[in-house]
This record gives sequence, C-alpha cells and structure tokens, in this order.
Amino acid sequence: MNVRDRLTGRAGIAGDAALGVAFAGLLALVADRIAGTWGGGYWQFGCAAGAVVCGLAVARRGSRLWTAVAGLSVASAAVLVSAFADLPAEPGPAMAFALAVLVGSAVAELPALAAGVVAAGGLVVAAASLLTAGSRVTVDGLLAAASSMEIPPVTMLNLAGWLAAVAAGLRSRLLAARRRTMTEDVRRHERLQLARELHDVVAHHVTGIVLQAQAAQVLARKQPDRLNDSLSGIETAGSDALAATRRLVGLLRDGAQPTVHRDTVTDLVERFDGPEVRLSLPDGEDEQGWPPEVASTVYRVVQESLTNVSRHAPDARSVRVTVAREAAAVTVEVTDDAPRVPPRHHRRGGYGLVGMRERLEALGGTLKAGPRPGSGWSVHATLPLPARERR
Repeated sequence: MNVRDRLTGRAGIAGDAALGVAFAGLLALVADRIAGTWGGGYWQFGCAAGAVVCGLAVARRGSRLWTAVAGLSVASAAVLVSAFADLPAEPGPAMAFALAVLVGSAVAELPALAAGVVAAGGLVVAAASLLTAGSRVTVDGLLAAASSMEIPPVTMLNLAGWLAAVAAGLRSRLLAARRRTMTEDVRRHERLQLARELHDVVAHHVTGIVLQAQAAQVLARKQPDRLNDSLSGIETAGSDALAATRRLVGLLRDGAQPTVHRDTVTDLVERFDGPEVRLSLPDGEDEQGWPPEVASTVYRVVQESLTNVSRHAPDARSVRVTVAREAAAVTVEVTDDAPRVPPRHHRRGGYGLVGMRERLEALGGTLKAGPRPGSGWSVHATLPLPARERR
C-alpha cells in the first residue's frame, strides 16, 4: 500500500466515524421531537429502524451493493409498518440521510447496472413515503392526500436526499472515470516513449555486432587463432540485442518514431532551475556507457523527480540525487528537505509518478515514493541490469 492509499484509508475511517456521530445525534433529536409531539413510545420503531439503516450506511465500504439493498429493504418495511400501524412518517430524517449515503455511494462505485438498480430503488422508497405522509389518518386518507397536488414535507425531504445522493454519486463517478482516462493516457505516452527508444537500443547493439563481424573478417585472414574469441563476442552481442529488444518491443505502438536522448543526468542537474542539487554517481563510470534503456530510464526518473520538486516543494533548500550501481541493478534516489505539509496537501502522487512506474515495471524495476521521516519527499527507483552488465 502506498502513501496515498494509507492517507485515503485513514481519511475514510475518520469520515465514517464522524458520520456515525452525526447519525446518532440526528436519531436522538428526531426521537425527542416525536416523544414531545406524539407522546408514548411512538418514537421507538422509527428510531430502531433508522439505527439499522444508519449502521448499514456506516458499514457500506464492506459491500456497497448489499448494504444498499439491505438499507432499502429495511426502509421499505418501515414505510409499510408505519402506514398500517399509524406511526410517524417514514423514512424519517435520519433514515433519509442514511439512504442518501447508501445510494450516493452505490452510484459512485458500483457497475452501471447495479448502480442504476440501487438508484431506482432509492427513488421508489422516497416516493413511497407518501403512504405515511398523513399522520394519524387511515390508509385511504393517506392515498387521497398523495393523489393531491401537494407534496408532504417528509416526501420532499426524501426526494431531495435522493436527488442530492444521485448527483453526488454521478459527479464522483465522472471524476473517477476522468482520472482513469488521464492515467491511461500517461501510461500510453510512456509506452510510446519507450517504443521510440527501441530504435536506439537496437542500433546500439547491432552496431557492435557489425563492428565485431568486420573485425572477425580481418582476423580470419591474418590471425585465425583469435577468430573464436571474436565469434564469441558476436554471439554475446547478439544475445544482448535480443534481450534488450524483448524488453521493449512489447510496448511498441503504431506511429512511434525513433528519438535520441543525448543528455545525461549530469546535464539535467546542471540545467535545473531550483534548489541546490547534490549529485552522486557511481565511481569511475560514464553514464553514456550504460545500456541505452537503463540510461534513458535513470534520466527519466531524475527528470520527473526534479520537476516534482519545482512544482510541489517550493520551500525546499536542497535536493540530493544518488545513482548507485550494484551487482544486478541500478538504484536511483531523489530526496528533498521541503517542510512537511498536512496530508490533504500531498500532491506529489500525480500522473508523473504513474509514467515513471509504468516505465520501471515494464523493465522489471520498482518505484517507491512518499514523504520522508521528519520532512521532505523521497523517490526511490530500482532497475535491474541486463545479464551481461551485471558484475
């Protein structure tokens, strides 16, 4: 679970706790009002039924469909009992609020068909409140009142709650669809970028094969005893070319054009217009000597991390970029010392991280990003090296 998921989970728990408190207060308030106007124990049934529906609303995250169906079923039963037993109108304010939460949650999260069924059920329950709208009258009188042009307050309350729930659910649903579309666009863009680099990877390895083949021809004429070493080098270079191509060719898309990345991480850091950057690279190694897919991915991770510092950490005083090469992988870590901000202001988990993660996972790597203990933000990427490059 990443940082954003943890923050979202905590916010959801706090929200449900606040919702439970609000339900309890509303149930108590309505029960007090009914006891004061109706007298006796008329408040007990409505309070019990309302408490059940409110409990289902608080527990909706377990199963949004079944909690909504159960809540609508309890509300329907409460309407019928109230109509025939001459009890206060149902669904009451607390139950109407809980039904709005259940319907809105279902519309926002469930598949279209299930969401539509729940929304229709909520509308039926809201309209059925007409049966109980006329307090202390017979069922015939209630139906007569329902056939008039006047809409009773309890029905207005339930219809307004239903409409607000559907509107809020649809808005959340549309925003989620928009986020999914943007995420897929970012992933597709990153795959296209990788596909463009396929040309460079193949050209890099094939050029080496051609040069070694030419050298082998010379050795065959002048030093035949060294020919086996040259042929072995050609075989190794060919294997590397196939391995690198397999890692990228699956991401190829129509219309991708080759592009060449000639800048290095050092060039990128020198051009960075922001806090001071301290760069640490593997000792005695030239970035331009790395396999093309590795060099371009390291460059991309550092580039996106520095961009996030510029956009989201204006108060950072320094940035540390560390690129380390181990036996089987290259690791990249970018950290800053920006002051900690409240969780609601964390904005660095955007679409740039989606693109970085897509690239790294396509090459067998991993990405971790989140706030550092105390202050600042950290991005840590691991990228496995091709077999020939490991040492």
